[in-house]
Amino acid sequence: MIVDPGFYAAALPATILVGLAKGGFTGLSVLAQPLLALVISPIQAAAIMLPVLIAQDAVSVAAYWRRWDPRELLRLLPPAVVGIVIGYLLVASVSDAAVQFGIGALSLGEAGRHFLRLGRNGAPMGRIGAPFWTALSGFTSMLANAGGPPLLIYLLRRKHETPERFAANTVAFFTVVNWVKVPFFLALGQIDGANLGTSAVLLPVAVVSTLAGVRLVRLFPVERFYTAIYVLLALVGLKLAYQGGLGLLPAAG
Repeated sequence: MIVDPGFYAAALPATILVGLAKGGFTGLSVLAQPLLALVISPIQAAAIMLPVLIAQDAVSVAAYWRRWDPRELLRLLPPAVVGIVIGYLLVASVSDAAVQFGIGALSLGEAGRHFLRLGRNGAPMGRIGAPFWTALSGFTSMLANAGGPPLLIYLLRRKHETPERFAANTVAFFTVVNWVKVPFFLALGQIDGANLGTSAVLLPVAVVSTLAGVRLVRLFPVERFYTAIYVLLALVGLKLAYQGGLGLLPAAG
């Protein structure tokens, strides 16, 4: 188990961000990865956070029980599993920086499209919209814990009726995705006793922050909720594009 106070100075805020995201403010969780990268390797960060994510998923699923759309999930999950498998196969050949920059650029583009149109709905997703964005979500979740933005781009175009339905679909989706990722992380040797012990220390904060996120989502009016999600998408996109761009600069030189 990690005992360095510097680690927990970064890990506790990161866990709170992930908890708020699991409660319904999807997108905040991406901001946790850069915090953890300040103190430990990205691979170890992913291993420590996966059990935390699964525990938070359990809290979120209980809070949003049966409020998701089963037909929507049946459409979204199979491509996501395919994306996870592709991510596992390519984990050694695709850089985190390239994934971060690509997802950041897509997120900024989608947020910009929304605000330039002053909130009007864009063209609905075609037949390939769901499989493309959810496969990309599974792929980036496996490689860089950045599955939120691609899923957001799809769900925001769908315009679910209430923040709770939006949050419930997101929660159910990532609950399945995170469990599917477990055997692949085990195969990569990223889950061990020391990391699991560290995960256990973070669990109380994880549960409390997830419950707080659920509560905050229910207080938001519908239009303000979607505006807040688009703002988060833009901020996360900016962060990912900037971080990924910096990582790509040495290769470009």
